[in-house]
Amino acid sequence: MTLIEELRWRGMIQDIMPGTEELLNKEMVSGYIGFDPTSDSLHIGSLVPILLLVHLQRAGHKPMALVGGATGMIGDPTGKSEERNLLSEEILAFNQEGVRRQLEKFLDFDPAKPNAAEMLNNYDWFKGISFLNFIRDAGKHITVNYMMAKDSVKKRLEGDTGMSFTEFTYQLIQGYDFYWLYQNKNCKLQMGGSDQWGNITTGTELIRRKAGGEAFAFTCPLIRKADGGKFGKTEKGNVWLDPKKTSPYQFYQFWLNASDDDAKTWIKIFTLLPVAEIEALITAHDAAPHQRALQKKLAEELTCFVHSRADYDFAVKASEILFGNATTEVLQSLSEDQLLQVMEGVPTVEISKAQLEAGYDLVSFLAETNIFPSKGEARKMWQSGGVGLNKEKIATEKTTLTSSDLLQNKYLLIQKGKKNYFLVKVI
Repeated sequence: MTLIEELRWRGMIQDIMPGTEELLNKEMVSGYIGFDPTSDSLHIGSLVPILLLVHLQRAGHKPMALVGGATGMIGDPTGKSEERNLLSEEILAFNQEGVRRQLEKFLDFDPAKPNAAEMLNNYDWFKGISFLNFIRDAGKHITVNYMMAKDSVKKRLEGDTGMSFTEFTYQLIQGYDFYWLYQNKNCKLQMGGSDQWGNITTGTELIRRKAGGEAFAFTCPLIRKADGGKFGKTEKGNVWLDPKKTSPYQFYQFWLNASDDDAKTWIKIFTLLPVAEIEALITAHDAAPHQRALQKKLAEELTCFVHSRADYDFAVKASEILFGNATTEVLQSLSEDQLLQVMEGVPTVEISKAQLEAGYDLVSFLAETNIFPSKGEARKMWQSGGVGLNKEKIATEKTTLTSSDLLQNKYLLIQKGKKNYFLVKVI
């Protein structure tokens, strides 16, 4: 299976220029994707372009990741209903470094290899170009008619907010990136999301008119959930690749909770598993969907790919704590940071250390912390075996809590019924 054939099978190609497949089958091709440094971390929506670069390199071609230090100062109008806030040079530089660190995890930058990945910043060539030189050397080759015909421009012009000249120039600046890379890096291919097609083809047109050359392109579809919801969004916002913004446990849970339809689509797009293995997984899943084998494999592959095997192992352990049959020993094995990561979103109550050291009557504790509305209800559920402490049922013989019950010398995990948890912090 050729690179393009495999990407088609995975559902990762939407538009492709004639001749692109032939070029990739003929020679080692340098191809690039641009990344917008609007944050110091990429999110899971960026995984598709990252994986396109990974597939490109695995097929023997040279991937280039372009961090848009210059274009980030303008803001891409594509898909936006209104103009974005412009970022300062200091913030952009900080964001670029964060993006750079993340990309280095996924691509092989070993200079000894002929198809070593390369990272570039378009600010490096734009900083020396004056406005007058740019409109003379680049602007004259692309007509306003051509630029106005792009969907990203038409939609904004038809809306209420209009479009500033700054944003209008974005496609020409992105097009110049492709021209510069073609001239200086022998880059003949640009890839990106399907919403970038207009910007990308401006680049191929500039190469044709200004350099008399031929360049190629393909795009991947924008990912949507099967129910129409926006991919990569949760109640808390974006699912980030940075573990400080989205913990590996939360990241794992996002993929684990995928619907059956989404899992069948995403296992092809977001993993590097061979075609035969994916087809076998889907067949096995269809035979026993309740086992959620597809979701489990998806969550495993992505957590290991973006974070690490150790983070994956912890995420599985953490899931067992809240949803499985974990023991007190498992809880005690967690660091404070890991415990808090697992318990994120669990209601938290506080008690004083003095209360615990003196021995806190269990029923009084359950009512005074509002875990139960009254002592009567607390006593009834406790005596019927419905109250847990640190993942173990509280026996009827145990009538007080003491500091010896603490996790990390600071916490108690109380379970009320099957699914309700409370994290008690001792202050």
